[in-house]
Amino acid sequence: MKKLVTFISAALISSLMTVTAYAQQNIAIVLSTLNNPFFVSMKDGAQAKAKELGYNLIVLDSQNDPSKELSNVEDLTVRGVKAILINPTDSDAVSNAIRLANRAKIPVITLDRGANHGKVVAHIASNNVAGGEMAGRFIRAKIGPTAKVIQLEGIAGTSAARERGQGFMNIVKHSKMQLLASQPADFDRTKGLNVMENLLTAHPDVQAVFAQNDEMALGALRAIQASGKKVLVVGFDGTKDGIAAVKRGALGATIAQQPALIGALGVITADRVLKGEKVSKSIPVPLKLIE
Repeated sequence: MKKLVTFISAALISSLMTVTAYAQQNIAIVLSTLNNPFFVSMKDGAQAKAKELGYNLIVLDSQNDPSKELSNVEDLTVRGVKAILINPTDSDAVSNAIRLANRAKIPVITLDRGANHGKVVAHIASNNVAGGEMAGRFIRAKIGPTAKVIQLEGIAGTSAARERGQGFMNIVKHSKMQLLASQPADFDRTKGLNVMENLLTAHPDVQAVFAQNDEMALGALRAIQASGKKVLVVGFDGTKDGIAAVKRGALGATIAQQPALIGALGVITADRVLKGEKVSKSIPVPLKLIE
């Protein structure tokens, strides 16, 4: 009887250890940059959900550098993580990192920005084309069908920049709006300020600006305020700073994503994949206009 109790106790302890080991599996999130409130929110959402589900989440910052991104993923394959969530620096360049994970048989889930090559089990993002269209319709409604507009583009090569621009141009091309200029400012506030200063000089008659994220919108807003002009500015992402600027009447609107939800859904999806469940290849996250 004593041997039976000892055997049962040992089996129970072994079972508990197995559950604990499973619960503490390492998964990782590789972000294009943590120098942007949007991606910080994404990280926070992922961390909260990982803690809730019992995973240890490794967070790595690629600093908007594809070579750093590749190095991060290489490091993760050596560390033996069970799944990788990645927010690409560039939809083409990230392919090398994803193929590296593929060879290591580590499932990859892309967040916010897609990958043009490599095997990805799921992509979680807002409908960026629809968001760009929302921005275009808002400007048309506020300024009129003949509005003179400028677009500030994100990082060239990212799916987010391409799709947001596509959506915005869908509205511009099917209306009488005049696109005065469309230039990259790399999703960066300081670059948004500098590019907008130059564009205001070149196009003093601009009436509205669509910036493909709130950081560029806030930079453009500073340039416009310094010039003394009245120009409607619409951003994208719905960051804390962006929404605050809308509430005080400085920013016309922002197309709000839910970055924390994107991060959380990434962890939920990784959990399902690791449990052998089927997941959708594309998981959309709702957008809303904040004005």
